[in-house]
Amino acid sequence: MTARKVLPLTFAVLICLLLYAFLWQHITTYNIRRHFYHAAPATSFVWKYDNPASVTEQSATFMRSTWKVESVIKKNQSSKSPAARPSKSRGFRYTDTNEVFANPSLGSKTSPIQQNTISTKLFSKQGITEGHQTDSVSLQRLMFKEAFVKMPKWEFEDLYVRDASLNQTSCPKSLRKNTDPEFKKAFISDVRLFMQPEDLNRNVWNRLSHFNNPFGFMGYMYKDVKEAVDLIPKLKSHQLLPVPKSGCIRCAVVGTSGILNGSRMGQEIDSHDYVFRMNGAIIKGYEEDVGNKTSVYVHTSHSILGTLYELGKYGFTSIPTGEGIKYVFLPEGLRDFQWLHGLLNKVEVSKGEYQYLKPWMYYPNSLDLNRFYVLHPDFLRYVKNRFMRSAQLETTYWHFYRPTNGAFTLFLALQTCDVVDAYGFITANHSQYPNYYFEKIRSSIVFYINHDYNLEIKLWEKLHDAKVIRLYKRKEKDNTTDQFY
Repeated sequence: MTARKVLPLTFAVLICLLLYAFLWQHITTYNIRRHFYHAAPATSFVWKYDNPASVTEQSATFMRSTWKVESVIKKNQSSKSPAARPSKSRGFRYTDTNEVFANPSLGSKTSPIQQNTISTKLFSKQGITEGHQTDSVSLQRLMFKEAFVKMPKWEFEDLYVRDASLNQTSCPKSLRKNTDPEFKKAFISDVRLFMQPEDLNRNVWNRLSHFNNPFGFMGYMYKDVKEAVDLIPKLKSHQLLPVPKSGCIRCAVVGTSGILNGSRMGQEIDSHDYVFRMNGAIIKGYEEDVGNKTSVYVHTSHSILGTLYELGKYGFTSIPTGEGIKYVFLPEGLRDFQWLHGLLNKVEVSKGEYQYLKPWMYYPNSLDLNRFYVLHPDFLRYVKNRFMRSAQLETTYWHFYRPTNGAFTLFLALQTCDVVDAYGFITANHSQYPNYYFEKIRSSIVFYINHDYNLEIKLWEKLHDAKVIRLYKRKEKDNTTDQFY
């Protein structure tokens, strides 16, 4: 055979081998994961303590080729009583199981097992303290939400970064001193609220990559998130709001529910030390019902773009502006980190669905980045795990679910304030009012799959009954309204 005939044949064989290798790596592996994860055995995970932070040290070993998680927790020898374990009682939920939906054998394709050990220390006041980043720490192999038939549960599911500086209050009537047993067990007063550049390294990433967005970074590339987080301004303090002279931080959290239409709650709302708002917080023309004061505005990139587009006809032309407003960003997906990168770098978004947009154009010209905060995934996961554990998480649609922006805002207030009054949140009698307070025509609320509104209705009522919050529940009576009952 001549060299002229041999060379093309050799080249063709080489191309076939390369194509085969590519398909084997990117298609076969994915299908193996997809079909075998659900067959994994489940193991038990039990808290031995009232406070998870009393665990002294955890060493988690991630087996990269099998997704197997082994976790060693050193136990406090002086606390062995089963009575100290949190219980699943009337309403608030706790993570006390560890179900790893991963098959230890992923078919015939073999590769050397590579271990990546992460050591995290847990202190009685500070919780998790993430290890320092080193070049020797390799990144966890990507996991994908679609590979799990329901929400996976890991032994470190209910462990969060803690900040002892957030656990201080001199207010005698602070909600932190509430004696309701369920709330006391579920509430963590010092969970870290905001992300900082040093909060994300390879150790942290390998832990958070086990959780879907917005509770972690499952399915994301490290560099895509890291380049945005590195730009987050350094906070002078993790305390969001200054404590007034009274020693008690009184806050109003104002949602957009139609129950506020005609409520005349504006003056009462503005009487609080601070007012939290979120999403389409239309104020102009509705001051009598919702007030005109804004101290904290919580948003996502989607909520800004969506509300400006949809609510322009109601007069919503910009997000709340004013001196001293704190802007709290909720990163719900990869597009939010792309948005964040553009905003903090003051450049167009370079990729993704917001490509070519200029995020800084949607904020006040005088935006002070010292008043810009980014919520930590641990805080978001804490809210879901301990207060808003929807039954939807046990279905194949588990990864669509997350609490509403309003719910996250209310819990941000609970972590920040001593007294919290909630206005404009969904209640059991929501059908009596318009969908939103700025609508004049009564319309039915659409319960989308990504939220559990029935859960929120019950939770707000429960927190109200436990005197954790005061929920505005309007009751029509001779054309008057009772504020709270």
